[in-house]
This record gives sequence, structure tokens and C-alpha cells, in this order.
Amino acid sequence: MKEAMLYSPGKGNRLVCELCAHHCRIGPGKRGICGVRENRDGTLFSLVYGKLIAEHVDPIEKKPLFHFLPAGRAYSISTVGCNFSCRHCQNFDISQYPHAHGGEIAGREKTAEAVVEDTLRSGCACVCYTYVEPTIFFEFALDCARIAHRRGLKNVFVSNGYMTAAATRMLAGLLDGINIDIKSFSDDFYKKVCKARLQPVLDTVALMYQLGIWVEVTTLVIPGLNDSSGELLDIARFIKSISADIPWHVTAFRPTYKMLDRPATPASLLRKARDIGLAEGLHYVYEGNIPGEGGENTYCPGCGAELISRYGFNIRQNSIAGTSCPDCGREIAGVWS
Repeated sequence: MKEAMLYSPGKGNRLVCELCAHHCRIGPGKRGICGVRENRDGTLFSLVYGKLIAEHVDPIEKKPLFHFLPAGRAYSISTVGCNFSCRHCQNFDISQYPHAHGGEIAGREKTAEAVVEDTLRSGCACVCYTYVEPTIFFEFALDCARIAHRRGLKNVFVSNGYMTAAATRMLAGLLDGINIDIKSFSDDFYKKVCKARLQPVLDTVALMYQLGIWVEVTTLVIPGLNDSSGELLDIARFIKSISADIPWHVTAFRPTYKMLDRPATPASLLRKARDIGLAEGLHYVYEGNIPGEGGENTYCPGCGAELISRYGFNIRQNSIAGTSCPDCGREIAGVWS
């Protein structure tokens, strides 16, 4: 265990967790919604510090991050727990583990130094905090990120965006890139499907961008739930209001966990979403989870030249010259080196 960051005294013997937008009020001996932060005698502890349930080497495109060190590899780590309870979570076996196993915290003990050493040994260019919401293992992620930067590595989050502004600001200078899910543009969707709210997610996207962290956005398009033209347009407009250079990944849903009543997303629906984003003026919109449909490639928003050809998580060709289009010289937004 490790004393948690970002909490304050509440009424009575409760503690107020200020890490994520739930602002859990945690009584003695109780835990927050994430299931991994506990009030013990007036001190809030992280129960997952250095207890890794998953470690993998992944292509950075899997995150998905398409404008961040293309063809690079990411040393991906996770603990158990999550501050969302999405009905369609593909990693529910670890995200909901404490709730499903009577509060048990599974994982293998590992130091932040060892994570960085393994990242370097594997030839990865960055440490990726992913698979569950990385905010819930914030203290360990911060320690890893500090050491990673000192050793010349980058740090990326794959996040639901539900962190507080205080937590976001603590990541500035340590976090190099982030992919944030905008799961829907409906607060009702967030309440019913994720047990959360929309606005904190939008606030995080805006603040991450303002802080100079590279941001990409993903929307898992679920037939009948968040696939209307109006809602997709709203998401595209929100992203553009921050920057037209933020890549938007519209990805295919497949039935899983507690959402087995929905069909898989057809390629035609992703194409519709991509067309909406491009028509609204976003420079980079990508179709995901259905390889080979042509919506995975990067094109210059100036002259239309194909710059990066992809198939799934694989880079077929990358013709970006430094940070620019080789045909017209336009600067292509991203982290390229």
C-alpha cells in the first residue's frame, strides 16, 4: 500500500478523494468507486501501488495513437480496478476484478524502476498506462513517468478522461500523449452505460490540449446507442472547437461483457462517422477495428497526399518528411520523433 495523493478530510470520518470526477466520500474501512482506494484510520491508501496485473509490448497504433511515434512500441502496464463500470468493457476481467472478487487486489509486485528497465530492455519508446483507467493507479504511474523521462522515454495514457483538473495538471510535463474516449455526447449514455457523466470528460480533453499534451480521441460507435448523425456531429464539432488537428478514431464495437444484445458495428457506419468528421473540418479521422477499409490512412489536409498507409496496427509506408508533407510542405500535427 501507499498513501494516496489528492484527497482531503470530509464530514465526520469520511475522506474526499479528489483524484477523479466522482469525488468519492469514503467512510472508514470503505473504498471509492474504483475499488482500489481505501480509507484506513483517516488516511487514504492506494491498494494497487506497484501491483501489476498486466504487462505487454504493444504497437503504439493499438492504443490507438496514430500521430505519436508511428510504428513504435509501447510497454503497456495496468493494475486491477477502474472508476467506470462500462457495460461493454472489453477488459472487464481486470477492470472489475475487485468488485467481482470480494475486494481482492490481484497483481504482481513490481517497482517503478523495474518497469522502466523492462521498457528499455524491450526496445520500447514509451511506457503506456492502459487497459483500465490509469488514473486509478495514479501514484505508481507518476513514479514510473518521472523515471521514464529521466531515462529518455515518453509516457502515454489511454484514458476515459474522468480525472480532476488537479490530477490533469500534475501530469503536465510528465505525460507526452493521451488517447481519451468520448464514449458518447449524451450525459444519459454516460449515466446508464458507464455510471459516470459527460462533462468532466470534455473538460479533460480541453485541459490536456491546453497543457501541451498530445491528444487523440476515440469513440466506440455502438449501433443504436451513440451512432446517430446528430450525436456524431456533436462530437466532431466539440473536437474541432479545441483543434481540427486532434485525430478522431471512430472504432467498431463488438458484443462483450454485459452488452451482448447489440450487433457488431458495420464498416458502413464507421465510414458515415468518418465522413461526418471530415465534413465538419477535422483534419484526421480514422476508422478502427475493421482493417482494410481504407479509413486507417493518414492524408495531408493540405494537398490530400497519402502520408501513412496502415493495415490494422501495421504501418505499410510512412512518407512524412520530418514533420511535414513531402509534397506540399504542410506541417503535419503529431509527435514524430
